[in-house]
Amino acid sequence: MINIRSLRVSYVTRVLFKNPQLEYNRVLGSQFGRSLLSNRSYSHSKHEGRHYKNSNRGEQWQKFGLAVAISGSIAASSSSLIKNEVYPVDTSIHRLQPVETEDTFENGLYAASQKEEKDLFDAYRREKTTKGNAIVRSYYHISFFVIDYLIDPIKTIIRFVELTTIFMPVLLSSPMCWFGKKDRKTGEHVRSGAKLWFRYLRWASEVAGASFIKLGQWAASRTDIFPKEMCEELSNLHSNAKPHSLAETKKILSKSFGMPFEEIFEEFNEKPLGVGAIAQVYLAKLSDKAIQRAKKENDTTVQLSLDPSAQEHRQFLDKVIVTEPSSFITKKQEVAIKVLHPNVEVKINRDLKIMSFFAAVVNAIPTMEWLSLPDEVEQFSILMRLQLDLRIEALNLAKFRHNFKNRLDIHFPKPFLNFSTRDVLVEEYIEAIPLSKMLDLKENFGRNVSKEISDKGLDAFLQMLILDNFVHADLHPGNMLVRFYKNKLYRHEKEYKIIKTSNEEETNRITQELLALGNDHKAWCDRLSELYDSGYHAEICFLDVGLITELNHTDRVNFIDLFKALSEFNGYLAGELMVERSRTPETAINKEIFALKVEKLVDRMKQRTFALGNISIGDLLDQVLGMVRSHHVRMEGDFITVIVAILLLEGIGRQLDPQLDLFASSLPVLRKLGVSKEGREIMKDEDSMSMVKVWLALEVRQFIHASIQDIHALVKADMLSPNI
Repeated sequence: MINIRSLRVSYVTRVLFKNPQLEYNRVLGSQFGRSLLSNRSYSHSKHEGRHYKNSNRGEQWQKFGLAVAISGSIAASSSSLIKNEVYPVDTSIHRLQPVETEDTFENGLYAASQKEEKDLFDAYRREKTTKGNAIVRSYYHISFFVIDYLIDPIKTIIRFVELTTIFMPVLLSSPMCWFGKKDRKTGEHVRSGAKLWFRYLRWASEVAGASFIKLGQWAASRTDIFPKEMCEELSNLHSNAKPHSLAETKKILSKSFGMPFEEIFEEFNEKPLGVGAIAQVYLAKLSDKAIQRAKKENDTTVQLSLDPSAQEHRQFLDKVIVTEPSSFITKKQEVAIKVLHPNVEVKINRDLKIMSFFAAVVNAIPTMEWLSLPDEVEQFSILMRLQLDLRIEALNLAKFRHNFKNRLDIHFPKPFLNFSTRDVLVEEYIEAIPLSKMLDLKENFGRNVSKEISDKGLDAFLQMLILDNFVHADLHPGNMLVRFYKNKLYRHEKEYKIIKTSNEEETNRITQELLALGNDHKAWCDRLSELYDSGYHAEICFLDVGLITELNHTDRVNFIDLFKALSEFNGYLAGELMVERSRTPETAINKEIFALKVEKLVDRMKQRTFALGNISIGDLLDQVLGMVRSHHVRMEGDFITVIVAILLLEGIGRQLDPQLDLFASSLPVLRKLGVSKEGREIMKDEDSMSMVKVWLALEVRQFIHASIQDIHALVKADMLSPNI
């Protein structure tokens, strides 16, 4: 447990004012606190942080003034308090570890993060209301009461009025969805008025701020609840967030590193690489002093984070320490620094309260219970709070790197755990080509590099889903990069393996050379063909792993059973399973018709299998989600996330390779599950044995499909009974 009494004022204030209730101190006492602190000397203390020397005032007034100063002046984020102050190391560093009672790794990290923050908050309040003399204790009791029951409710009401002003016109204009014509050429199911209203909703979400931008992006993935056209419009949401000031960034970084900003970096690009709704990213090079400091702490601080009782996750964390030491970072290495926006937690927590209120109101409306909006808001709240502790993203990166440690063609940025805190993430900077650029090269689709990228990306996803049960939950072209490397077969008397022969400098040189070609698509295609012919291969880099999906045992069993039913072309059983194992089976309407619709859809898929056509799982799942929505079948959020990830990945893959077949692509991963040592361990579980049945069914399907294709090719070439 962290000793709160040893914390200095700057860290205590950080913990305190990340909570909405305590912003009252920004109003109360800031001016008086500043005047008290001006022209006075200070010294460190074991207890209250700093005691101010003033022989002309009595001890009682001195302590009272100190309390006001702490609660007001520091909260105002005044840089004039202490010039050239060396901030203390953020004590939240390295303290995060999964709670063993949770059903998944990610839920364990979330529970640990929330418990840690609550413990710090409670301990601070307990310290302030039980220590010191009666005047100081009374002051804090009154302050906390006013904050909890006056200031915070007032600020919430103000925010409520602001959001009402933004969204009430959107609500009142919703009848326009019933006007206009449908575009029959494109097969759209909504009217032109509805499309216009969806754009209005997207604009309002952008104006409302970070929480509602994220809410819109989340809604865009829930095609099981909202119309497809609405989801497509909301998927275009982007953050209009303004970057926070460089001064705020310096303050946060100094606090996290425990060093003055000038001593942390060898180089620091003051212009952010990107600004999101929750954080912004910088490019930098760490100084030798910061690196050496992390090396000294590596053997002590990190090891302290390992709870001996955490046996299940200890093995993983031990491997992280062995394979990802901070000593690997060099003075010349460029790093990406992600910094949370100041007070973003305060704003998001307030918005989540308001969302919960509206969800409860909508849920009270008859016929709307099937949406389960309070549960969905709770799920969304978890997703938001997961992104507010950057240590979770750092550990997700470490786990992905561990899962893909034997893959040369898949890369995740290396997280530097000794530099990462709740507010700051330091990771390896990757210079690579955005996948969106490759998707523009239509002339290259289905050929060499494009086909390789498609195959590797889909294979990586299937490994996440089938082997690891640890899936990147935000897979879109913006979070995938491509770079190129050379390899060769390494021969040794005891082992054979593929190793890279190109170094980082050569890889970066090729990346820069390709990016210099600009928008000349022909030059791009020619150069990519040259690289492929010269023995270069694509390496896919995944970014932004703040959100991941893990299926718990129940969801995993449901997923495998459904996948098995589909692979056996038993559509009616698949429909029944979806209803029976939904979140609220009683709210589903016309269950029999739903199962018959799924059966009809799967029959069409079966006919296509024996007609030489590659099945588009994306099209299949898209139609299934439409049925789920119309029949009020409520699926679990993680389950839908996996389906949406399949939709996105297959969509990207089919753009790069029109002949892509997801069923065929899953076979190598299933074979690996069957023959590897890890796979044999996994198959001890009952649900994984069901996956073996799926594997065998897909092998039979692939054999039949390949045989039909071979016969078709022989007939086409007139080789079965050639004309003489």
